Amino acid sequence: MSEASIKSNHTTYNLQSWSKQRGLNPIVVEKTEGIYLWDPSGKRYTDMSSQLVNMNLGHGNRAIIEAIKKQAEACCFIAPSYGNEARGELAAMLIGLLPDNFGKVFFTNGGADANENAIKMAKMYTGRQKIFSRYRSYHGSSFGAGNLTGEPRRYPLEPGIPGFVKFFDPYIYREKISFASEKEASDYYVAKLREQVIYENPENTAAIVLETVTGSNGVIIPPEGYLAGVRAICDEFGIMLVCDEVMAGFGRTGKMFAFEHYGIKPDMVVFAKGVTCGYVQLGGAAVSKAIAAHFDDNFLSCGLTYSGHPLACAAGTACVRYYQEHDILGNVNARGAELALILASLKEKHPCVGDVRCIGLFSALELVGNKATKEPLVPYGKDLGGVMKKIIGELAARGFMTYSHENMILVAPPLIITGEQLGEEMRKMDEVLFLVDKQIA
Repeated sequence: MSEASIKSNHTTYNLQSWSKQRGLNPIVVEKTEGIYLWDPSGKRYTDMSSQLVNMNLGHGNRAIIEAIKKQAEACCFIAPSYGNEARGELAAMLIGLLPDNFGKVFFTNGGADANENAIKMAKMYTGRQKIFSRYRSYHGSSFGAGNLTGEPRRYPLEPGIPGFVKFFDPYIYREKISFASEKEASDYYVAKLREQVIYENPENTAAIVLETVTGSNGVIIPPEGYLAGVRAICDEFGIMLVCDEVMAGFGRTGKMFAFEHYGIKPDMVVFAKGVTCGYVQLGGAAVSKAIAAHFDDNFLSCGLTYSGHPLACAAGTACVRYYQEHDILGNVNARGAELALILASLKEKHPCVGDVRCIGLFSALELVGNKATKEPLVPYGKDLGGVMKKIIGELAARGFMTYSHENMILVAPPLIITGEQLGEEMRKMDEVLFLVDKQIA
């Protein structure tokens, strides 16, 4: 099929997510390999966002492909109530990666329905109704996960479901208060959250759900002591702590799961994306031994036709082995240190870069119109002139593929990227930021 025909079919018959449909002009991808994509003309693009921060092991990974093929030849699908080798093996592998308080996994199709089922299980386990989550968060766009979400993608779901309560993130860069240290900031944010929990009635609060490291909303990294403080609130009031590791999990931050950086043990961990690196859709909610034991004698009212899909679980087992056997965490920590230095240099050099945040190969540049006042380059929720879209277009023209959200540009390449590749791509970012500097001058 010609490139023009592929584009025509895409724009004529597909509703493309998060887009006005008129005027779409998608890049047609003919082949992929490693961190690269090629269009039909042979132009090469570099996947500097790992697509949607899910292609952690890059494109064309033969170990994952062969595992899917082997499973397809044996059994493409069997319902969740049947025993299947790949399903059981992946569940055991995941529990082995998690802290010693974890017991079982409920598999889903992706991150949104993983969050849906996590909050459902938290309510069933505690007998409580309220769920806390943060404003700068994205947990999915289905109805429950969309109400859990805090940022503007929740608006079409409003007035929404009763019982979802929002609180503010530890977003120190944008805070009006000047803190002497990260610990002081954490103490402030944790105290405000505890106060809010008390006002909302802790005896009716089932869970506090948070992205361990906030993802698309700016890679907001928790300050020292913050997650330990949230854990303490949960322990005090019998509230479940649910860590959404859909983006941050599976090596993205330099640990297998981001919460490992902070010395806490959640009650549930929600995952997707990097568990199969997008080769087949899969998500899940891992639960503590206490929660798992509760459902030994209480009915688990959760179910999906494709829960623990054999092809997805086969891909997942291959991914987990690949992370371990190829020292992916070692590469993330080495490349992440290099990326952090590059980003610090860009912040120093460019008037348009207000802040940079980086943990492993998970990073964001926050663009501003005025560095002194921290005025965002585009207002919250309103990129009316398509400013960020144009910046992303300039990067794409140079073969640097990523996406933006609000006034942030995400940089989250596949975890297999080399130092040479990283340097080559970030020079393109430097070039485009000079163009943005001129616009705000």
